[in-house]
Amino acid sequence: MRWMIGILVNAILFIALAGFFEESFYIESIGAAIGASFVLSILNFLVKPILIILTLPVTVLTLGLFLFVINAITLLLTDAIVGESFNIDGFGMAFLIAIIMSIVNLIVQKTVMEPSKNK
Repeated sequence: MRWMIGILVNAILFIALAGFFEESFYIESIGAAIGASFVLSILNFLVKPILIILTLPVTVLTLGLFLFVINAITLLLTDAIVGESFNIDGFGMAFLIAIIMSIVNLIVQKTVMEPSKNK
C-alpha cells in the first residue's frame, strides 16, 4: 500500500513541478506522470542500490549529498525510458527536481505515513 501511495505522490509531484518549470520539465498527461512515477519506482528498486554501492566513497566524502546526484541520474534514466511524454531538459533541472522531490517525499513520509504506523 505504501508503494502505491508513493507512486501517486510522485505522480502529483511530477505534475506540479511540470507546471512550475514549464520551460524545462514537460509531462504530457496524468497517465504519463503515473507511468513515469512507476518507472522511477522500479529504477529506485533495481538501479539505485547499485549506483549507491559504486559511488559509496564519494557519498561518504560528501556526507550523503551525492545521493541527490544519484537521484538526478535515476530521473534522467526515467526520462530516457518513458520517452516523449516525459522530458527533463538537462542534468541541472534533474538535480533541482531530485532535491525538491526528496524534500517533499520526506515531509509526506513524516506527516502522512508514519503517524498511521503508530495506530
